[in-house]
Amino acid sequence: MQDIFAVNEGHAGENAELFKRKGVFVINLMASPGAGKTSFILGTISGLRERYKIAVIEGDLASKVDSERIRSQGVQSIQINTGGGCHLEANMIKQAIKHLDLDGIDLLIIENVGNLVCPADFSLGESARVVILSVPEGDDKPLKYPFIFQRCDVLVVNKIDMLELTDFNMKRLEDVMRNLNSDVKILLLSCRTASGLDAWIDWVEKELNREGDIG
Repeated sequence: MQDIFAVNEGHAGENAELFKRKGVFVINLMASPGAGKTSFILGTISGLRERYKIAVIEGDLASKVDSERIRSQGVQSIQINTGGGCHLEANMIKQAIKHLDLDGIDLLIIENVGNLVCPADFSLGESARVVILSVPEGDDKPLKYPFIFQRCDVLVVNKIDMLELTDFNMKRLEDVMRNLNSDVKILLLSCRTASGLDAWIDWVEKELNREGDIG
């Protein structure tokens, strides 16, 4: 396993160096199946497409449904089917970006395979790690799967329009997250109603501008 991780880190470092050189801000988006990753990406595209050039890499066990939904918005999208693999690896990204014009991209969103375990172990060369937790999943997920929540830069709590229908305790979640990851930014939103989406768009824009200043 140490050899596998070492090889992956090597590819991730090469990806990160290339992204930095091209001025591309890269988000590694992770969540359970059904948490709302693709809807979240579509909302992000809608909020940023007039000002920034966006591309998406879709990771899934099989099918190209999500990738087709992204392409229907006029956005470059590459599908990676892992054929049963529970996560994306840096070399997969290295191969996929050969099919993208990085000089014409400001933001690259990588939708990882739906899983709260394996994706946390494999860096892809990303600029930021974003985890989506949906309200129906419960507020105890960071206790059950701490590693992925410890390593994320942003935690997006999705489907807040369902809060009144569940026993999800937002304060309990925030307390657990502060203990696990004191630097994490927590954003609340509903992809269905677009409530809270502006705060996410603002965060991405600040990061894009920071990336541009560095570049």
